[in-house]
Amino acid sequence: MPWSTPTLKQVRILVRDDIVAAFSGSIIIGNSVLRVMADAVSGLGHLTLRYIDWLDRHGNIWLVNADNSLGRKNATFASGSITMTGVNGTLVASGTALQSSAGIGYETTEQITIGAIETAVAVRAVDSGALGNLDAGETMQLTDVVGGVDNTAIVVGISGGIDKEDDTDLRARILFRIQQPPMGGDASDYVVWATAVAGVTRAWAAPLEMGIGTMTIRFMMDDFRTTTNGFPLASDVIVVTSYIDSKRPVAIKDRWVLAPIPEPIDFIITELDSDTVSIRSAIEVSVRQMLRDKAAPAHAINGVLQPAQTIYASWISEAIINVQGVNHFKLIMEDHEMPSNGHIGILGTIVYG
Repeated sequence: MPWSTPTLKQVRILVRDDIVAAFSGSIIIGNSVLRVMADAVSGLGHLTLRYIDWLDRHGNIWLVNADNSLGRKNATFASGSITMTGVNGTLVASGTALQSSAGIGYETTEQITIGAIETAVAVRAVDSGALGNLDAGETMQLTDVVGGVDNTAIVVGISGGIDKEDDTDLRARILFRIQQPPMGGDASDYVVWATAVAGVTRAWAAPLEMGIGTMTIRFMMDDFRTTTNGFPLASDVIVVTSYIDSKRPVAIKDRWVLAPIPEPIDFIITELDSDTVSIRSAIEVSVRQMLRDKAAPAHAINGVLQPAQTIYASWISEAIINVQGVNHFKLIMEDHEMPSNGHIGILGTIVYG
């Protein structure tokens, strides 16, 4: 069903009922402190729900995605293949149900006949999202009993499951689209086109980098390609290239769609006043977030080509000091320039001294 914001009255009833349940059926008396607090919380909850609705409404107005959907990019279904074994000649129907060890459901998408050796069959996840992706060698079990077929199947590879776009990325795309209106194929248009593809979270366009009349586009898939630190695979580049080619002006001499080149940022922290496992973990998270916000390969700003972004030591220091519980430390590192326009800074090794 499409999203519909509940009314304030509906939210108020839900909150009051929840409080009644929490207090084992106690009645909320009118004008009591509990009643006033319940209604105040209801108002805040209703405003939050209306804000979510507002964000999606603006997304539907401003954004067209690569699959022609509007607004928030939808989750996609993981698909791939598995191998099955059993009695030679046994028929396995399309739609046969299986389940991974994590409880994720799958179904076969073709009818096959079991052979003398392991037989491949195409499958897809029943539910959309990244949870449906499985690595080669993992196992799943048949939930539909098929006589003559072994219960365990082996994954050849299942991928392509992408979670629904989150609020942060959606908001960033809306703001970028509003602030950078279509200009017939300038650098900002290429960023809009690249980020319209499912799984793409960041993109940069660099005009003239490869010569007069050229455009270079690089992109990241931070949430989808976690096993590669967000760097897209060759298959991802093909998908983004295809969509950009369907949108770009024919007058462009040539274009390059590329994955950025990772450049690890290493540094040393000494005299950390609160050196615990949790603090170190929080520092890593904070630095990674800073790099996601600031790191970039070559890109255009107001039509002017900028080199790949240098990662400054002061940015690292700020990310560290922003961690709750950190009051003092010494950072040992120099400003880190990128070795080429195609490089982008990522977290390397943190050494504690």
